[in-house]
Amino acid sequence: MSFFGLGKLTGIGKQKQPNVPSSAAAKNQPPLFLRKNHALSHLVKGSFKGVVQLPKYTDLNEWLSINTFEFFNLVNMFYGVVTDFCTINGCPTMSAGPNTEYTWTDTQRKTIKLAAPQYIDYVLSQIQTTLDDERVFPTKIGADFPKDIRATLCVIYRHLFRILAHIYWSHYAELLNLKIEGHINSLFAHFISFVKEFDLLDRKDMAPMTDLIAFYEQQGIIVTNSSF
Repeated sequence: MSFFGLGKLTGIGKQKQPNVPSSAAAKNQPPLFLRKNHALSHLVKGSFKGVVQLPKYTDLNEWLSINTFEFFNLVNMFYGVVTDFCTINGCPTMSAGPNTEYTWTDTQRKTIKLAAPQYIDYVLSQIQTTLDDERVFPTKIGADFPKDIRATLCVIYRHLFRILAHIYWSHYAELLNLKIEGHINSLFAHFISFVKEFDLLDRKDMAPMTDLIAFYEQQGIIVTNSSF
């Protein structure tokens, strides 16, 4: 299920309209995405509760998988919108605000710091490989999901959240200039509603976006009663 008007986003990242100041430039001001007039811009009115709930007679793993594919495609597309602005020089670390910096663990289990575009490229490639793996996400009728599918999903959602958090903290001004803040806000509210509904992220994982999540909960946009 998608309501984002994806065709409108194609190629939009090439347009540079620097009329909105960056959040970093506005000292003693909240980030742009926390300003009420921006935060309340949405394509969907009301709660996402009904959108994320498991439909009757639907297998849980099938529902989780379908939504994971869609969230991956949407996050990938939104990153594509800002990719011209997310450069090694402009984003030398994979950060989400002043207090959060993510590192990459390589195949040798070494932790290394990467520029945001490098980190995100690695993450998206890794997730794509996982989604294409029939052993993890089977497509044949009668094939079972692996027993550790939930652990795999949690890793995917943790990485997708980090990309969204980076976009919000580092590239929200570009989204405002392109007038698509309603799109990213709706995606974020949908995403958080889903991970809360099915307990796919720990509270600590969502820390960089705690204030926006709390605001959306106060507004009744994010409403969950998870039983997982």
